[in-house]
Amino acid sequence: MAALARKRRQAVFRAISAPTRREILNLLRGGQRTVGEIAANFRTSRPAISKHLRLLRSAGLVDMRRDGTNRICALNAKPLRAVNDWLRDYESFWGETLHSLKQYVEEDQ
Repeated sequence: MAALARKRRQAVFRAISAPTRREILNLLRGGQRTVGEIAANFRTSRPAISKHLRLLRSAGLVDMRRDGTNRICALNAKPLRAVNDWLRDYESFWGETLHSLKQYVEEDQ
C-alpha cells in the first residue's frame, strides 16, 4: 500500500511540475471548461494542451466527461493533499526562518 501511495504522490508532483499544467489547474479552479476553452488560454498547440490534460487526468487532478463533441474538464483537487502533507513537514523550518527575520527586523529598528 505504501508503494501505491508513493506512486500516486509522485504522479501528482510530476503533474504540477510544469507551469502550463499548474496554469490549467488554476483555470479549472474557476469552474469546468472544455478542452478548447482551456487551449485558447495558451500559445501552445491544442494537441500539446491535450497531452498536458492527459497527464493531469492520469494523476487524478482533472476529471473529464463528454458532452456531445466536447470534452468537459473539471478540477479534482483532492490529490493535492499529498503536496500539502509533504509541505507540512517543512513548515517548522519556515516558522523558524520567519521568526528569525522578524527578530532581525525588530532589532534593526
